[in-house]
Amino acid sequence: MQQIAMLGGGFIGRFYAESLHGQRSRDRVVAIYARREETAKKFAGDYGCAIWSTDMEEVIAHPDVKMVCIALPNNLHAAAVMLCAKHKKNVVCTKPLGRNAEEALHMMQAVEEAGIFGGYLEDLCYSPKFLKALESVKSGALGRILWAKSREAHPGPHSNWFWDKEQAGGGCMLDLGCHCVEIARSFIGKMFVPLR
Repeated sequence: MQQIAMLGGGFIGRFYAESLHGQRSRDRVVAIYARREETAKKFAGDYGCAIWSTDMEEVIAHPDVKMVCIALPNNLHAAAVMLCAKHKKNVVCTKPLGRNAEEALHMMQAVEEAGIFGGYLEDLCYSPKFLKALESVKSGALGRILWAKSREAHPGPHSNWFWDKEQAGGGCMLDLGCHCVEIARSFIGKMFVPLR
């Protein structure tokens, strides 16, 4: 069983907590960090978290926490990953990993140097329709894929920070386009590394 600390008690944090508690009953969210005390307390009550705080490092460093799930605004991903590396806690991060390529690379290097597991949470690659299409690709039914086209539609951001370039990074191309990029990489082959 993984004992998970959720960083972020908003829409995305609740999305992951619902999935973990509803679909993966052996894993539990046991701790919550939120920037506002009322959010942390409400999340803790809703998901049975004994540990809650508005101090991110306190939650990550807690001895009962074995893995950290980052569900924070984009500008906080790097700081959270660095704290996970410092405290040797396995970490999974929601998309986009970083606000730019340099930030994402720095985060990956920190995880590797710390010797911890680092994962990237890309959910659309695991939807039933995508998995069925990928099965056709892997079986050779479509031949070698050289080109892929993907489209992402979204009703809009969940928070105001999305509109702030410093906090969000690359805007909709980064925040929504990352799904299309990962889907295309799965079809074409992940052995082909994107160029900067």
